[in-house]
Amino acid sequence: MPDMSTDDASTEAACGYTEYVDGEAPEDFPKTGEGATGIEADIWETLYEIEDPEMPVSIVDLGLIYGVRVVEEEDEEGEPKTHGIVEMTLTYTGCPARDYITNDVKCAILASGVDEASVRLRFTPEWNVNMVTEAGREALRDFGLGV
Repeated sequence: MPDMSTDDASTEAACGYTEYVDGEAPEDFPKTGEGATGIEADIWETLYEIEDPEMPVSIVDLGLIYGVRVVEEEDEEGEPKTHGIVEMTLTYTGCPARDYITNDVKCAILASGVDEASVRLRFTPEWNVNMVTEAGREALRDFGLGV
């Protein structure tokens, strides 16, 4: 059996797939939707309702959302339509919940009233625990994980 510190052991027992790595959060992260208006604010609000499938913490509070945009477009017949786009990351590139989470995000975008939804995964900047919001840290502590 590998030698694991107490912190490693508790992380492995509670969440076998999420990698908790130390690192510096880029200056403008985490993104929280603060200052968003209109449909963008509506999308942020619905994103807060999505919890990571491994723990009861909002994906926004985990720092997984990198941006929300709404683009006004025209369809093939020239009618106006709105396209919601969410850029996000995962806690690591091999996350087995990738399809589950991105589908939930796409549904959240559509629930906000846009005509089309896109989810774009980014792995730059690389996610780390310092991108978790204070609310996310509190939720993780309540769940039994200290970050």
